[in-house]
Amino acid sequence: MKFSKATNYALHTMLFLVAATPDKHIGVQQLAEQQSVSPTYLSKILTKLVKAGMIESASGANGGYRLKRKWEDISFLDIIHAIEGTASLFDCDFDHGPDCKIQEVMMAAESEMEAYLQRQKLSDLAKNVKLSL
Repeated sequence: MKFSKATNYALHTMLFLVAATPDKHIGVQQLAEQQSVSPTYLSKILTKLVKAGMIESASGANGGYRLKRKWEDISFLDIIHAIEGTASLFDCDFDHGPDCKIQEVMMAAESEMEAYLQRQKLSDLAKNVKLSL
């Protein structure tokens, strides 16, 4: 199983925002430099996080991005869904209806993984991350 690079950048960006000053706006350039990624590419990822209601953006000299909702509540799964969507990782291509035993096993595994990722909060990681801005 593999998540996209966008998910990787989103997870790292969100951790940076949580570990930094959550109330302070941080510019896309600074966020991009933290990960050595193009600001243009990161902007597209940030737009998805804004649409998901996790961060907000402000324009102007003191503009940038900051957390919108309580950062203690943001889970890995929230971020993954914002970037990847909520479609199942596995879809049986055979036409044998909902009784597919392979689909059952895969859906159960996916459900357990999602429950685990939902329990993993960025706030737990941020307690051990020290950043210099």
